[in-house]
Amino acid sequence: MSLMSFQELTQSELERYDRQILIPGWGLEGQKRLKNAKVAVVGVGGLGCPASLYLTAVGVGRIRIIDKEKFELSNLNRQILGYQTDLGRFKVHVAREKLKMLNPGVEVEPIVAEVTRDNVHEVVGDVDVVVDGMDNWRTRLVLNEYCVSHGIPFIHAAVSEMYGQITTIVAGNGPCLKCIFPRTPPEAEKTPVLGATPALLASLQVMEVVKLIIGIGEPLIGRMLFIDGRTMRFEEVRVEKREDCPVCGSKR
Repeated sequence: MSLMSFQELTQSELERYDRQILIPGWGLEGQKRLKNAKVAVVGVGGLGCPASLYLTAVGVGRIRIIDKEKFELSNLNRQILGYQTDLGRFKVHVAREKLKMLNPGVEVEPIVAEVTRDNVHEVVGDVDVVVDGMDNWRTRLVLNEYCVSHGIPFIHAAVSEMYGQITTIVAGNGPCLKCIFPRTPPEAEKTPVLGATPALLASLQVMEVVKLIIGIGEPLIGRMLFIDGRTMRFEEVRVEKREDCPVCGSKR
């Protein structure tokens, strides 16, 4: 983001964001940074729906939402932007309608696509942060590689049942996803999940996005946070960069 391109806040925005502007270290400059930021949310599912919702509510100026699928009935226990009347419609189109109703001042760009190694540059493009809303490791690792090579922060999260994990990847400042998972985890055909689990992890993802854009707090770089909803325990584990990592290591 260029400081020269900053747009000023309108009176309506000053009122809308009043409570968060009061947060120490946030202020008007922090809100302007959010207004001038561009974030990609890849996957409009259990993670991507609430992440998009709170990114819109917080005032990120441009949000690119990417997903190839349409809403199905089995999505509705967790994908909160989809209603009964939205079944059979593309998720990104439905999401854009709902997000614009929440905050008309935010630009929401829907893209119907599956992210692949061949199209990731075109589909994700030049953004300030990428949010991982995926349900498969194949695409996550493509996003990880793209973000590392382009110096874009990548907020990873994954969920199952009442469990979740989250970490923030910033190239050059800690490990990438391939460092943490040198062997690709197995894919689940159908992941069991309580809707509140991705909602919690998505909220944490948005906190990470905001901290990175505004420059406050301590992001989860080099740390993985594990959440066990069954026992309501949160555990932090240090994760290290691998020098032989094929994505970000010095020996690649």
